[in-house]
Amino acid sequence: MPNLYARIAPHLVALIELILMVAAGTLILRRYRSPSERSQTSSFLRLERAFSRLAKREHLCVLLVGLSVISVRTALIPILGIPQPRSDDEFSYLLASDTFAHGRLTNPTHPMWIHFESFHIIERPTYMSMYPPAQGLVLAAGQVLGHPWIGQILITALMCSTLCWMLQAWLPPSWALLGAALAMLRLGILSYWMNGYWAASVAAFAGALVLGAWPRLRRSIRIRDSLFMGLGLVILANSRPYEGFVFSIPIALAMLWWFAGKQRPSLRISLYRVILPLLATLICGAIATSYYYYRVTGDPFRMAYQVNRETYAMAPYFIWQKLRPELVYRHEVMRDFYRRERADFEENRTFSGYMSRASDKAYSWWQFYLGPLLTLPLIALPWVVRQKKMMLPVAICTAMIAGFALQIWMLPHYFAPATGALYILLVQCMRQLGHWRARNGLLGLSIVRAIPVLAFAMILLRVTAAAAHVQIEPAWPRGNLSRAEIEHELRQMPGQQLVLVRYGPRHDLDLEWVWNDADIDRSKVVWARDMGDAENQELLNYFKDRGVWRLNADDLPVKLEP
Repeated sequence: MPNLYARIAPHLVALIELILMVAAGTLILRRYRSPSERSQTSSFLRLERAFSRLAKREHLCVLLVGLSVISVRTALIPILGIPQPRSDDEFSYLLASDTFAHGRLTNPTHPMWIHFESFHIIERPTYMSMYPPAQGLVLAAGQVLGHPWIGQILITALMCSTLCWMLQAWLPPSWALLGAALAMLRLGILSYWMNGYWAASVAAFAGALVLGAWPRLRRSIRIRDSLFMGLGLVILANSRPYEGFVFSIPIALAMLWWFAGKQRPSLRISLYRVILPLLATLICGAIATSYYYYRVTGDPFRMAYQVNRETYAMAPYFIWQKLRPELVYRHEVMRDFYRRERADFEENRTFSGYMSRASDKAYSWWQFYLGPLLTLPLIALPWVVRQKKMMLPVAICTAMIAGFALQIWMLPHYFAPATGALYILLVQCMRQLGHWRARNGLLGLSIVRAIPVLAFAMILLRVTAAAAHVQIEPAWPRGNLSRAEIEHELRQMPGQQLVLVRYGPRHDLDLEWVWNDADIDRSKVVWARDMGDAENQELLNYFKDRGVWRLNADDLPVKLEP
């Protein structure tokens, strides 16, 4: 029995969702044996009318969606807690956050940098996150307000509000509000986008800005919408550059088609209301981005990501590129990490390995964005893809899939720029499904009505399980709680502290402990790698006034040793 639970545990939430769907479907089918259509629908009519009246107040809906995300997740803090960082990416973004929050674009290389080397950061020519700056800026805003996670809450709420605004440009008001509510329930409360420090919502927000501006621009040709589109593209370039570029290709082709088509605006209007505002925004963004990389890497055209990969990685990012010879690593854990990357790359170059990894990518994407519940409306997708209005969202999703086929690694948030395109298609499928008739009435409409009810029920179930400590998913709060507890303990001690970290032979390479703030010398707690007594001595001499501790991060429980 324990083995069975271990096998199904990663899929337990999806299984519960599927069971609820089957139960709801059974009830719907049983009700449709009754000849009275009115009795089947009257219970929803009053609610739907109120919902429709609210949806017509579009600005209010945009505001309410964002405020709902903030208020609901804040109210759940006593049950779900405040997340702690766990992954290498999260700590890297937090380094950028701490840097920006202190008014700097980067940090000087530390004299003892060899002892602090870690993943997804650069130590030379400056000490900084390897990632583009948008995520770090969002978390820095939260840090200035009191805690980096505040930035995560705000950007996720803004993303959901922007998705509502975007959907209003593509769909009738009631359907737009329904789509935003589903996004809030799926992405805005319990997903890792909210409960972590990935700041993935920033790319989804940017993509929604672009997709919301596009139909408005075609209808009204306003400078404001051109600026919104340009801002979205700039944010994509500074959050997920590759995926943002792939996302932008169908947008660019659609604009060219518009300018060349029969309903094109005049050259004068196109120039002054579309092209010049858009170009001005993109040029300003390019100048700011180039200056940032000039300060970080010394070259305005060299990203920190390139510096990191050239310094540490053997495996390239794309399938057609070639492996580099093994580098010399100063720390065993880093050698093992990049050897694992090399093994991933080599596996991806075989047909069976490529197909296996592609299926894993597709499943993780499906589990995050859709799950069983939001897969159901996609049975109407064959009808929706033939609709002219849906050509652009279909093209964007297709381009993203093609882009991912060339990558070695993929996590669900890599798709974030196209979140808006997915929700346009998803809600349009629900509209299509709503017109499907059974012998005694609108069977499809009953299915559509059940989807938000079940989505809300899943949130309620998961929160109740967390409050009752029933294990249907990883425990809350999320993150590396052991490291957070050790750091809290050290911060209660008088004076500054230094921790030398070592690992056991079966260390989890995705659970790194050596991370530091932007200003290492002024940090209350400094984390360093245990390099052996001889090499540790120079670090102890440098930090001679600190209390010094050693720990094995793979011990259970983890204990500090003087």
